[in-house]
Amino acid sequence: MTIISFLAFTILVALVSWLAVRKQDESTSDGYFLGGRSLTAGVIAGSLLLTNLSTEQIVGLNGSAYKDGLSVMAWETLAAISIVVTAIFLLPRYLKGGLTTVPQFLAQRFDVSTKTITSVLFLSGYVVVLLPVILYSGSVALSGMFNVPERLGVSDTTALVICIWGIGIIGSIYAVFGGLKAVAVSDSINAVGLIIGGVLIPVFGLMAIGDGSVMNGLTVLVDSDPGRFDSTGEPGQEVPFSTIFTGMMLVQLFYWGTNQQIIQRGLGAKNLAEGQKGLLLAAFLKILGPIILVLPGMIAYYYFEGGLSSSDLAYPELVRAVLPKPLVGFFAAVLFGAILSSFNSVLNSSVTLFGIDIYKQHVNKEAPEATVVKYGKIFGVCLALAAMFIAPFIANAGSLFSYLQEINGIYSIPIFTIIVVGYLTKRVPAIAAKIGIISGSLMYIISQFVLKPKLINDAVEAAKASGITDAEALHMVEVGAYPHYLHVMAMLFIANIVIMLIIGKLYPRKEPFVLEYTKQVSIEPYKYVKQVGVAICLIVVGIYIYFAK
Repeated sequence: MTIISFLAFTILVALVSWLAVRKQDESTSDGYFLGGRSLTAGVIAGSLLLTNLSTEQIVGLNGSAYKDGLSVMAWETLAAISIVVTAIFLLPRYLKGGLTTVPQFLAQRFDVSTKTITSVLFLSGYVVVLLPVILYSGSVALSGMFNVPERLGVSDTTALVICIWGIGIIGSIYAVFGGLKAVAVSDSINAVGLIIGGVLIPVFGLMAIGDGSVMNGLTVLVDSDPGRFDSTGEPGQEVPFSTIFTGMMLVQLFYWGTNQQIIQRGLGAKNLAEGQKGLLLAAFLKILGPIILVLPGMIAYYYFEGGLSSSDLAYPELVRAVLPKPLVGFFAAVLFGAILSSFNSVLNSSVTLFGIDIYKQHVNKEAPEATVVKYGKIFGVCLALAAMFIAPFIANAGSLFSYLQEINGIYSIPIFTIIVVGYLTKRVPAIAAKIGIISGSLMYIISQFVLKPKLINDAVEAAKASGITDAEALHMVEVGAYPHYLHVMAMLFIANIVIMLIIGKLYPRKEPFVLEYTKQVSIEPYKYVKQVGVAICLIVVGIYIYFAK
């Protein structure tokens, strides 16, 4: 039953996606990379949400909630504010400039080499970190759900590799040969299934601990440990309250406003109003994200009495324990859609970055659009193969969610810094952007992978020498030995901005930068964008105040 449901849902999504793109002209960059600039609000919202959701979030964030409780909701709830900022401030400028990729703006504002450096950083992060993490975490989930080792009579490692290559091949077909519209349409269909399936887990979980009643279960959960429903994280937890005012917002703004895999959906909007409505709808739905990505982890903590060997087991173990058997097949198909969505979305964005920003710019400037698309597809296949080979090694990376967030800081904050300075100033020169992005990456690498391990190790050794042996006490020693990585991101963001502004003061551009309107789409804004945006932000603030202890 599980396999039949899984195959039926997957075939349905593929068929609808094919019907949606069969008349699309894929020989042009707009047709292939941006879906013909024809995406509507519903498609944009659904695609944004499912691109964001995959097993590293579903499993990883629920694992964080299992450990720390409600405070980790910051990763979801605060995203709504960042999406609102993107809709009001960034998207109008992107569409005014007719951008296909975010680095294209950097070429207009600074120079081509700045754009190339940024594109290479994006692609490096995608192939070394993001794509392998998506493949690995998705394969772990599916291998366990389908019990692949037992069914095929192979080892866990072999089963993992089989799943990695299966997901990678199917995702590549969607992303490389279907273009953005195929990805966006399949995302929208999968989003409906994911919301339904995702809500079922906490519903059945609450029923399991509430003697068949959801409200009873919620009361039992809250009364058992009210402190776990505190929206303000404590020192030593994954998201201390202070970090939401520093690096947390920067990470959210980078991810939702400048990360190619996400913002490409907005760039494909048929007009600004439709793009803004899609982003605002996604922002509102992100407020509900903790129901799927946080609440199950908290239920698992109560259900298993905090006794799981690893917090990352919280979600899959809860699914196995509370979901009725007839629904397992449907949920497996939905989860597969989420995995596939994130993989093919990142891959499609990588193809776009290579085709437009590298091949067309540096390899063959006179290449017709059909040739650019052709070599973009070839690059996509190579990138997918590289990710499939790297993915099995992610098993040694530790906590997936923390690993992904921290390692992304190498390129996320430096790129976000130069985009912010690029839009908010008119005379900061190209050399400032180059120095900013390179120095930002190097300083973060030195901070997190040289200084941090050394200082923490020294502090722990000193604590042990003084007689401290308790695990919790040693953990707090680690926490106090070096700033949280989100604080480090904020400090480096400010340092980079200061460096760029000083350079701009000493060596300003000869002519101020002016963003020209390319008239590719209408940039008439949605008339209620500010009112709806403010309402969403107030809801987020209200949620934090309500749950603050």
